[in-house]
Amino acid sequence: MSNSLNQAPEHIKLAVDLIMILEQHDIAPEDILKALEIIKDDFEKKLAAN
Repeated sequence: MSNSLNQAPEHIKLAVDLIMILEQHDIAPEDILKALEIIKDDFEKKLAAN
């Protein structure tokens, strides 16, 4: 990991990690976006519950 990425905020590091994982599994971009919508909805509900 580059030094600038090591100093990046956690959400940036997480985004980079997730992109790398998804690209390594050769998943169709349409499927990734659909899954991310579900994930986003789930975490928004969890955030609202707190």
